Amino acid sequence: MSTINKVGAITLLAVSCLTIMVGCVIVPGLSEIAAQLGVSHLANWLVTLPSLGVVLAGPLAGRAIDRWGAYSLLLVGLFSYGLLGVAGAWLPGALPQVIDRLLLGCATAIVMASGTSLIASFYAGDARLKMMARQGMAIELGGVIFLFIGGILASISWRWPYALYLFAWLMLLLVAITVPRPMPSSTEPEDNPSTNSDRLLRPVLLAAVCSMMCFFTAVIMLPQRFAAMHVNAAQIGYFLSFVSLVAVLAAAMMPDVAQRFGSYATLVMAFICYLLAHLEFAAAPNMLLCLPGGILLGMGFGLSIPLVNHMTVEISQPQERGRQLARLSMAIFSGQFLAAFMAYLPGGIVSAFIAAAVLAAVNVFVMGKWGRSTAVNTK
Repeated sequence: MSTINKVGAITLLAVSCLTIMVGCVIVPGLSEIAAQLGVSHLANWLVTLPSLGVVLAGPLAGRAIDRWGAYSLLLVGLFSYGLLGVAGAWLPGALPQVIDRLLLGCATAIVMASGTSLIASFYAGDARLKMMARQGMAIELGGVIFLFIGGILASISWRWPYALYLFAWLMLLLVAITVPRPMPSSTEPEDNPSTNSDRLLRPVLLAAVCSMMCFFTAVIMLPQRFAAMHVNAAQIGYFLSFVSLVAVLAAAMMPDVAQRFGSYATLVMAFICYLLAHLEFAAAPNMLLCLPGGILLGMGFGLSIPLVNHMTVEISQPQERGRQLARLSMAIFSGQFLAAFMAYLPGGIVSAFIAAAVLAAVNVFVMGKWGRSTAVNTK
């Protein structure tokens, strides 16, 4: 197995931050940015279109990684990410913005899948599980940091937040300097490994979609819920940052929890956290009583998303890892994209929380059943 030093490992973790950064850097100044670009009617889509781009580009990104290698595709993805990201500040009008944000999502799909594939090339077993947990922590910390910096830059000028996309070019330079090109892995072919891994990954991909739907339903609906309670924007930002910090701590705990109880049992715990969080959000009369729900929401994310990354790598064969990680990227961003439609359910905000709680309850049952069947088959 190829080896990597600490600086290279930190670089790959920093690359992971780009996945959450793709939409969040323009959120603090979204209203003014959309107005200046002449797309006020598409303001929310500026944030969500990259997710759709990831879903559309996922299959092609996976095949490209398996054919040309994760290292080469990561360099291409980082260059394209920076270029397409910063270009958005200079493309007024709906059609150029839609095309640019979709292509930015395509670059994100390449960066996400190839970055995780490289981590899988340098780590194995428990070390890989811990590295995936650190990746989840890096993603959440990146969200906190880039939202904060994006807000400061938006207060200077509406165009300045777009400069954060050039962080990808810094990562491009650091990857070229600190991350070695992994050695090709020598593996013996197995009987129909692709079909087998496709079947085994179905519950993992389901967990990824539903986890992101549960998490982002809260992220989308809580600001509206709190605004109705006359909570100001700064306090809402503090609450969401608190949730992200809880997710970081939960991701740090995840390897120990997964090793002790098993992967599917850990996913059951995550969805129980989501279930209780959304029930509380639906019932709580004020922000203070939503705090326990915020803790549970962060725990649900931290126990699930880093784990499905690890499970995908463990189940996949090396020669198809790029394709399967791209499918995981599609699942994760599909969940984020679909969460936006929860707001259109009849009954308003409370109905969205109840629907997310029901979705979490279904997954508690499904993950528990799959975990029991997996345990029986391995005996």
